Amino acid sequence: MRSRPVTGLTERLPGPEPQTTAQSTTQVSGETSTIAHLLQMAPRGLALAVDPAGGALVQTVRGIRGPDGIEVTREGRSLRYAAITALGLARLDPAVQREVLGGRTAAELAVDCAVQARPDHDLGAVALACWARAEAAEEYDPGLVARLLTALGSGQPHATVTVGWAMTAAVAAARVTDDRRITQRVIQQARRRLVAEQGPTGLYPHQLPGVPGRRARGLRAHVGSFADQVYPLQALARAAGLTGDESLLAAAERTAARLVALQGRAGQWWWHYDARDGTVVERYPVYSVHQHGMAPMVLHDLAAAGGTDHGAAIEAGVAWLERHPETVEEMMSDRFGLVWRKVGRREPRKAARGLGALATAVRPGTAVPGLDKLLPAGVVDHECRPYELAWLLYAWAAPEEEKR
Repeated sequence: MRSRPVTGLTERLPGPEPQTTAQSTTQVSGETSTIAHLLQMAPRGLALAVDPAGGALVQTVRGIRGPDGIEVTREGRSLRYAAITALGLARLDPAVQREVLGGRTAAELAVDCAVQARPDHDLGAVALACWARAEAAEEYDPGLVARLLTALGSGQPHATVTVGWAMTAAVAAARVTDDRRITQRVIQQARRRLVAEQGPTGLYPHQLPGVPGRRARGLRAHVGSFADQVYPLQALARAAGLTGDESLLAAAERTAARLVALQGRAGQWWWHYDARDGTVVERYPVYSVHQHGMAPMVLHDLAAAGGTDHGAAIEAGVAWLERHPETVEEMMSDRFGLVWRKVGRREPRKAARGLGALATAVRPGTAVPGLDKLLPAGVVDHECRPYELAWLLYAWAAPEEEKR
């Protein structure tokens, strides 16, 4: 169930007039009007995330209230988000890519990210840059793959998300090289960690130990975010598709089944989970990218690998963008081509997360009584990060090979 809209920058970008208005050959399959609308918006929103001074991808685009109403500002830089942007934009026609990126293509952006990642100490950025270069530029980067192998084989703990990205990067790299020896070893190292640390219901903590079975300590050691679940799910599904290993697919199925079972009544994909018993630790914030991008992306990958089709859960998640019960405020900004980042609680310093982690550390499955009345949900975060729109494109726009 994948929609194929995107007809280019159908509305003019805020700021200087672009030289051309590119058109994509991607077709709309009629999946949902919400997704079709979002895919029309996304290129405009991503263009706002490109710094006009140097062409770099910013960390976030933030909406602020100015004298003439809501305006947007660009803040920070992110190599991770640039690599994800390359992956998402690679699903669009090159003319649209150039218009969004100020003359560059997604492949050129991916190669640039790979060069920047070589000296970078952020293993997550290394993995994403390796993945982007393999998919967006169709080039194998032996140096980045070797770095992934060294890191995963070091015996050091790593973030669960990073291990998932490393595995997915190795799968992508394996598809663009004739020598798969190193990519296979990366996949094996990542598999060892992910399979060993998957909880009994299929969920993961935030950190994976270097030595399998050696549990992290601390009040939040049992807690994993939504991202900590979906990126391993995606990695295992893609590795299963590459290798034909049914045990990898089964591991991905367990994670997906538990997430779907826990999905909110209005389609919400909740924020924090207890890896020990597969319960929800804290529901809020609900992030828009989980609804329109990340959940559809990984569940599409699961189905493509021969797993369960969770189409109903995907549709429910997307529907939340229009019918969210937490607030009357709109989550999608047609004016800017952005989707506002999240709906959270009215709380000081992520208090609900801390209370939930403490309560469940003492006793799994414990809910903090009266939390929704004390700290109600309904606050909209008026920012949008480029990776969010990029995952939207990646989840729903057809790969180039499907267009030919």
